Amino acid sequence: MTNMRSPLPASGAEMGHYVSEAPFDVMSIEKISPEQEKVYLAPQWKLMWWKFKQHRLALWSGVFLAILYSTIVFSEFLAPYNIQTRHVDHIYSPPQEVHLFHESEFIGPFVYRQQYKLNMDTLKREYTEDRTQPDKLRFFCTGDTYWWWGLVKMETHLFCPAEGGQAFLFGTDRLGRDMLSRIIGGARISLTIGLLGVMVSFVLGIVIGGLAGYYGGWVDMIVQRIIEVLQSLPSIPLWLALAAIMPVTWSPLVVYFGITLILGLLDWTGLARSVRSKLFALREEDYVMAAQLMGARPSRIISLHLVPGFMSHLIATATIVIPTMILGETALSFLGLGLRPPITSWGVLLVEAQNINVVALYPWLMLPVIPVILVILAFNFFGDGLRDAADPYK
Repeated sequence: MTNMRSPLPASGAEMGHYVSEAPFDVMSIEKISPEQEKVYLAPQWKLMWWKFKQHRLALWSGVFLAILYSTIVFSEFLAPYNIQTRHVDHIYSPPQEVHLFHESEFIGPFVYRQQYKLNMDTLKREYTEDRTQPDKLRFFCTGDTYWWWGLVKMETHLFCPAEGGQAFLFGTDRLGRDMLSRIIGGARISLTIGLLGVMVSFVLGIVIGGLAGYYGGWVDMIVQRIIEVLQSLPSIPLWLALAAIMPVTWSPLVVYFGITLILGLLDWTGLARSVRSKLFALREEDYVMAAQLMGARPSRIISLHLVPGFMSHLIATATIVIPTMILGETALSFLGLGLRPPITSWGVLLVEAQNINVVALYPWLMLPVIPVILVILAFNFFGDGLRDAADPYK
């Protein structure tokens, strides 16, 4: 029988080189399709984006929120009137309907002029449309004077009523102020107070929760007891107590930042516990041990090595915390302990709707609750999509 094995080299002879020097090609070993290769080599942010696009409701919610937040930059331009302009002849004017055709003739967007008379039996203003006087809306026109972000004096609006006419698409309040303009102007405060509150909450939650999760021991015990005490307090009475502490002599701008600080100080506990649990799992990883052996400080390890490991979860958490902040500001302002005029927010506008008799007679005063509901729903859908996309390998 022939021996097929290669002869062994003689004693002391140099071993031959049997390692192939050809470049290694993984494609030659595993049959990977171009689509699979695209997924295997994609960075995490791209995997998250592909997963997020599959959640259609979350995607459109994100588009809606992006458009809404972009409008706060030009809110004075988008509003047909200055938010403080009073129309004493149109107090509690009902919403006007936009038409395109007048007597079967297309004349573009217009509203019919309103006339009112005082009902001496009910002492209520009764408005009727004058179908013979269409007031055509003007676009990119000159209207009420305003200060853009309090810096630049301007008069240009996206649309204005006809010369000598009115255009109250959402009606007016008890002082004759246009509700549509005030809702657009109030969006700047209500939407940004959520962002500023989240920044305060995230700083506290990441720092305090990071220290508890990294060090453990007595540090973790103290932090957990503080969190348990804060979470055991009823939120609404606590909000009311802290908001009532602010002096009435404070300017509206200081009150705005005070409300933001209060909301941030009360909403960091849940995030701190989430950060703590994540750090408990990540601090035992090899790369953390390597950083410690190289002499990295705890602050550097937490900020550069541990927190980025679950940043996607923090982003998803932010989309849930922001609507909570918006609802908190709306509730405080509605109860009269939050923002106060002349600052305009959706919560301040809803103060007009506290009297049920007023709401029954003038239901359009409840219109500011619609953007609140839409924003809360959009953030919830958007957060669901981000939470699913945070783990693209699932």
